Amino acid sequence: MAHVITDECLACGACEETCPVGAISLGGNGIYVINDECVDCGACEDGCPVGAIKAE
Repeated sequence: MAHVITDECLACGACEETCPVGAISLGGNGIYVINDECVDCGACEDGCPVGAIKAE
């Protein structure tokens, strides 16, 4: 299962702070992105205040 950050992202950075492996960074479009380092732990999904992170 992979996690993705949707267009609802407010670019607040909460997900980046909660990721234990540093797999989240601010993309060029101003929305955070999850890279291949992701271990699918779900910490980012739990940490997003607007529910912009979903498991695919």
